[in-house]
Amino acid sequence: MAGAKMYDVAFVGELRLIGEIIRLEGDEVTVQVYEDTSGLGVGERIVCTEQPLLLELGPGMLSSIYDGVQRRLPELGEKYGEYISRGTVSDPLDRNREWEFIPLAEVGQVVGPGDALGYVQETEVIRHLIMVPPGQGGRIAEIKSGLMKVTDTVAVTEDGTEFTMIQRWPARVARPVVRKLDPEIPFITGTRILDTFFPVAQGGYSIIPGGFGTGKTVTEQTLAKWARADVVIYVGCGERGNEMTDVLTEFPQLEDTRTGLPLMKRTILVANTSNMPVAAREASIYTGITMAEYYRDMGYDVAMMADSTSRWGEALREVSGRLEEMPGEEGYPAYLATRLADFYERCGRAVCLGSEGRVGSITVVGAVSPPGGDFSEPMTQNSLRISGSFWALDTSLAHRRHFPAISWMKSYSLYLDQIEDWYAENIALDWKQVRDKAMMILQKEDELQEIVQLVGPDALPEFARAVLEVARILREDFLQQFAFSDVDAYCEPKKQYHMLKIIVTYYDLLQEVLVKGVTLKEALAIPFRQRLARMKDIPNEEAPEKLALLETEIQTELRKLIRY
Repeated sequence: MAGAKMYDVAFVGELRLIGEIIRLEGDEVTVQVYEDTSGLGVGERIVCTEQPLLLELGPGMLSSIYDGVQRRLPELGEKYGEYISRGTVSDPLDRNREWEFIPLAEVGQVVGPGDALGYVQETEVIRHLIMVPPGQGGRIAEIKSGLMKVTDTVAVTEDGTEFTMIQRWPARVARPVVRKLDPEIPFITGTRILDTFFPVAQGGYSIIPGGFGTGKTVTEQTLAKWARADVVIYVGCGERGNEMTDVLTEFPQLEDTRTGLPLMKRTILVANTSNMPVAAREASIYTGITMAEYYRDMGYDVAMMADSTSRWGEALREVSGRLEEMPGEEGYPAYLATRLADFYERCGRAVCLGSEGRVGSITVVGAVSPPGGDFSEPMTQNSLRISGSFWALDTSLAHRRHFPAISWMKSYSLYLDQIEDWYAENIALDWKQVRDKAMMILQKEDELQEIVQLVGPDALPEFARAVLEVARILREDFLQQFAFSDVDAYCEPKKQYHMLKIIVTYYDLLQEVLVKGVTLKEALAIPFRQRLARMKDIPNEEAPEKLALLETEIQTELRKLIRY
């Protein structure tokens, strides 16, 4: 074990079980094995690779299903059946498949880190750049073209350095960029409550905490399907086997609404269920973010779904306990907040390495599973300190079948001011004012609910009952969204704005006619309620015109009631 370092990979015993060094103390080494260690005996041989957990990055990752240490699960399933034998290894990238390599660089050209040597068409929707790895470069002496395998040499520099289509990168080390950019562009999800009330910026990070059955997994799957991202990476970290099975069977059947092709053409799945070894679970998050960084370096916008970071935190706690480290709150290691921050800091929108000046982004959405829905537990609280958007799932909303069950009173976003200019330029100048007014109506309703529970709604003045009526429209016709509807599953930002503008205009008109002596009963007698409820069924492309017409009709009809 001479030369061993922290986080180096080692092979343990005759079966060569894969493990990772997690403690060095004098001449003693502690190895956390990624697999079941039953049957190991004293005196068995341990071989240190003197390298950390390295991931293979290259063509063929899209449409793949990996475990936490980048073993290809479908291939192992065909070979070993339902259960993977111990000591099993597999090549992360297919060594036999040939790719059509098209060169972009020329002989005599000086290339540096991140420069594109050429590309292969990985899927119908993703062009995979073959780049110079970070820290390398030189003047090209030879470059090839045509059908080649990932292990074939595609270019050679004058100093003899050979480049293949594979890059190997340590999972726990962030890939370098030229510089990070400010989060000024919204990450469009198509979910109204997220895009309008609690948006996350492209390159930002958000967390979704919620108790059992509140819809964390469905929300993340909806985001993976509809969000504006070029590449989707879904990490099932410590999820139950049946939930992960649903993901693995549903994702290959989902259709990409932008291209009409299967969504898997731009998706990578990392499956690490709760019955898999704890060390591999801890590594799975880093496997996912490293793959995301690789596609970001090509200039793509990547969305990473981590479901769930709580299971990752539990894996940290378990490893820390075995190391007999001083425990922090609820047994979690004292460095939990640092590890979380290090992970989330790897996302962002950035200028990538390379002379082309490519810009890519990684947006991370992490689900948190607090025991009993208790948001005061350490994992949720430490995630809260660093997250830009907080989408709190509410058990009471889920029980009332209000989905997505995101609480508008507990959630928040820190990106509103930064992305306001984008919305003003691309959607409407008054987008922020309309959004703030709708939020004010919902907050007023929350304040009035206490009075309603005591004395009933009939005891309230008409102005307050108008607030309750409009807030009900907001909740039922705007915040609720049907994830399995062909029309309502994805809502364009322009349609979202017009829907909200109509509801806010309706509120303003009710207040106006009430001041002029019209009773609330007269105002509500105009049959607009059902037309407002059907707004969500208008197709996105027809919405701006039809909703603008509806807004005009509402203004005309309500103002007719005023007696001058």
